[in-house]
Amino acid sequence: MIVSTFRSEAVGLSLSKAVYKILGVLKSFRYLLLPLSFLYGAIIKLRNWLYDKNILKSASFNFPIICVGNLAVGGTGKTPMTELLVSFLSQQYKTATLSRGYKRKTKGFAIANENTTAIDIGDEPMQFHQKFPQLTVSVGEERMVAIPQLLHQRPDTGVIILDDAFQHRPVKAGYNIVLTDYKNLYTRDFMLPAGDLRDVRSSIKRADCIVVTKCKSDLNQAERAAIIKEIRPTEKQTIYFTEIIYDRPYHLFTKEKINLGADADVLLVCGIANPKPLKEFLTSHVHSYDMIRYADHHIFSSEDLKDIKKQFEKLSSQKKIILTTEKDGVRLEKFAAQLSHFPVYALPIKHHILFGGEAAFKKDIVAFIDSFGRRVS
Repeated sequence: MIVSTFRSEAVGLSLSKAVYKILGVLKSFRYLLLPLSFLYGAIIKLRNWLYDKNILKSASFNFPIICVGNLAVGGTGKTPMTELLVSFLSQQYKTATLSRGYKRKTKGFAIANENTTAIDIGDEPMQFHQKFPQLTVSVGEERMVAIPQLLHQRPDTGVIILDDAFQHRPVKAGYNIVLTDYKNLYTRDFMLPAGDLRDVRSSIKRADCIVVTKCKSDLNQAERAAIIKEIRPTEKQTIYFTEIIYDRPYHLFTKEKINLGADADVLLVCGIANPKPLKEFLTSHVHSYDMIRYADHHIFSSEDLKDIKKQFEKLSSQKKIILTTEKDGVRLEKFAAQLSHFPVYALPIKHHILFGGEAAFKKDIVAFIDSFGRRVS
């Protein structure tokens, strides 16, 4: 295995530089922020208590609704988990996704169509729309209002997947899948701002399924058992373990696929919450890489494009490419005219369920849906 040389890591935009510098300082002094974390945690506990006691109302629907979420902020693999669900559920049911549409330039409820862009619905919903043409992809800030609108406009829908909605208590999903990063389990984390948790640990009791994501591929049974013991699931909860698998990169515009070779030099352009697994992957699969990192869900500008081209031109290799994530790719597509002659590739990722758990995972999901008696294909 060829080990690459990491050459540089730039951060896009002066604002992003300031943000990452501040975050770096804060992480260095995270324990000093614990009083703020205790305050934030108390507010979240009070909010959850109000919902648990039905003082604040949650709406439930006599319809199969699956929620994919986490307790931490970003980086646990919600998007590929949603894609995993869509990939097998769409074979049996008319499937729809409903997202908030983070950082879109529109408001209200919308269903993606042939003219939709990432600016209209957000990057992750746009990614779903491009990868699954038959999928109903919808967005709406207020899911309690959006769900009836979705069912009215798509009455043949058989199941709705709520993307990143575990903290959205106004809607009570029928089946909650909660993800936690193997290298940053929620059991070992702190509340914001000292840590990454946006919800209290006790909220895990609302989960039906807990997925430990981004595990090492050789995770053994003893390590698995230790994590299960640490999480302490209830009798009704199931736990699965997944690793991230990277597929062959495809050209952002021609969709032609390539193999990443050990002699390749890569300019990695990404705006995701946790690029560490991606960097580790490149370290063991390419000769070298540079990286321009942007904030999560960053909306690329013309100035960013100039920076990317300038950084790419600095690479002297004859086998050099620009590599980005699929989520970033849908936000770069607006520069098709400027980038069409550049080797810009998107790198797909997916979950692989370890310990032979894929069949059981799918069986659990299908059993939940079929309990409503609405098999529509």
